[in-house]
Amino acid sequence: MNTFTEENYLKAIYHLSIQSESVSTNQIAGSLSTKAASVTDMLKKLAEKELINYTKYQGVTLTPAGEKIALSIIRKHRLWEYFLVEKLNFKWDEVHDVAEELEHISSRELVDRLDEFMGHPKYDPHGDPIPDRHGKFKAHELKPVSSLGVDSVGIISGVREHSAAFLQYLEKMQLIIGKKIKITEINTYDHSVILAVDGNKVHISREVANNLLAAL
Repeated sequence: MNTFTEENYLKAIYHLSIQSESVSTNQIAGSLSTKAASVTDMLKKLAEKELINYTKYQGVTLTPAGEKIALSIIRKHRLWEYFLVEKLNFKWDEVHDVAEELEHISSRELVDRLDEFMGHPKYDPHGDPIPDRHGKFKAHELKPVSSLGVDSVGIISGVREHSAAFLQYLEKMQLIIGKKIKITEINTYDHSVILAVDGNKVHISREVANNLLAAL
């Protein structure tokens, strides 16, 4: 058995490894809001359990065993988020912290039954893919809205930023998963973007456009 902290480290390393093959101690410390010295101690423990490959000053990678655990935690987190939104009527900005607690439930049977009960959803409320019981998943081919040109049309299908404030802003602007958007104008001064959504014009900043993902 692994502790909750160990599981959180493995999950953080997995997410960081999507951006770079080898993950640094400072990256992990930043992701988990902890000190580099504490990270080093934990990495040694995970290496002893053969869950990571770790050489000081050379970065960290997950072993197959470590990746399996990380994907299991991510699977549970995203399934619980889906359940909370679809079955208990939580809003998409309210579920992350609750799912952070529920993701550490160890019963595989419970998680498999939860998956079956909900019809094996492929994506969570934020558009992130849900791994199956074998750790396999199909990711969207998504692009940030900031990378699209004028007259581009797409469907909002994910977000890069998961903070409650950002999700609340998107909901207020009606920029939620499944909405069809069209880029009607890009401001050359500040690169802000004007979208056509449901027949209305919506003006968003470049930062928002960079964190909003669309499928074309």
